[in-house]
This record gives sequence, C-alpha cells and structure tokens, in this order.
Amino acid sequence: MRLGEIAHARAGDKGNTSNLSVIAYDKADFARLEREVTAERVRAHFGAMVTGEVTRFALPQLGALNFVLKGALRGGVTRSLAQDAHGKCLSGVLLDMELPE
Repeated sequence: MRLGEIAHARAGDKGNTSNLSVIAYDKADFARLEREVTAERVRAHFGAMVTGEVTRFALPQLGALNFVLKGALRGGVTRSLAQDAHGKCLSGVLLDMELPE
C-alpha cells in the first residue's frame, strides 16, 4: 500500500530545508502513520536526495506528522539547478512510500 492511499501532504520551503506534513484522510489511520512513517524511514526513502537530518513531529490532534528535512533542496529553491526542487515535489515523492499491509 502506498502512503498516498491513506494520507495527503502539504509542504513548505525555506533555504535548503523542506517541511513536509503528512495528514491522514481518516484520523483512524493516524496510529498507522505514527507507527510506519518514522523519521528513519523517511530518511531512507529519500536516500541521497536529502543530505541532512530528518526530524519528525507528531500532531495527533490533526492526525498529522510533520517532517523537517535539512539539506533537501540542493542549496535552496532559488539556487538549485534541479528541476522540481520545491517541497511540493518532495511531498509527492513521500506519498509514494510503500507501507506494510
């Protein structure tokens, strides 16, 4: 199952840091998000795309997780020569993460 089947995402960018939120469509799925979508798994999912630390914050009242990805934007949106270097693109990549059935 893809993460995007049970959640949607929002994103923001600042410098070389991307801020990604994963929000459960149904709050009943929040426990699964919290269990399966760890900072370590997000870091591994992005691999070399993210060069810095990944920190997770839980927002149970919203059924959401927030991830701060340092070194995710190849120097920053306005400095990078990469196509689609914005956090919106990264949130789409994150929603492709496979979750155990």
